[in-house]
Formats: sequence, structure tokens, C-alpha cells
Amino acid sequence: SCTMKSTVSPIEIDDQGVAWITGVNTKVIEVVLDKLAYGWSPEEMHFQHPHLSLAQIHAALAYYYEHQEQLDSDIERRRKEVEQMAAKSADSPLRRKLLDLKKS
Repeated sequence: SCTMKSTVSPIEIDDQGVAWITGVNTKVIEVVLDKLAYGWSPEEMHFQHPHLSLAQIHAALAYYYEHQEQLDSDIERRRKEVEQMAAKSADSPLRRKLLDLKKS
């Protein structure tokens, strides 16, 4: 008799709907951002993140291409949040004090 070996999915989805690479505590979106921001190949990503296998990197990219619209909108939302945080910190009390110094 032939026993079927159960394979573990390379991608897990957590309770918040976030996709993770199984067993390495790395979000799929982190790999995707390396590709989008730097144009890295899977081999370059493996060099930069040796804890990820090429198979895991390819699985993350495959997941991205299967769910591109959803992940692209998530990336855009995160980008806007970062911009808003930067804008808020630009108006920090220290910055106001420095601007007030210039007036006097």
C-alpha cells in the first residue's frame, strides 16, 4: 500500500487575513516589497534573506500573483499610512519650537 505524504502549505493565512511564509515568521508582503521596491530576483532575495529558501520565495511570489489586486491595495494603504505618520511627525513640538526660534 502506498501512503500519501501530507504536504504543508508554503503559505499560511492568519486570523487577520495576513499571508505568512510557513515556519519562518516572514510575511508574503515583505518578499513582494523587495521585488517591487528593488526589482530583486528570487536569487537576490535569497542572498539578502538566507533564512528563506528559494522555494519559499517563489511560493510567496506565486501567492502575490494569485492575489495581486488585494495585496497591491494593502501595499498602497500601508504607503499612505507611512506618509501620514511622516507628515504628523513633521509637525512635531520640536519642529514647532525650531520654527518659532526662526521668527524671533
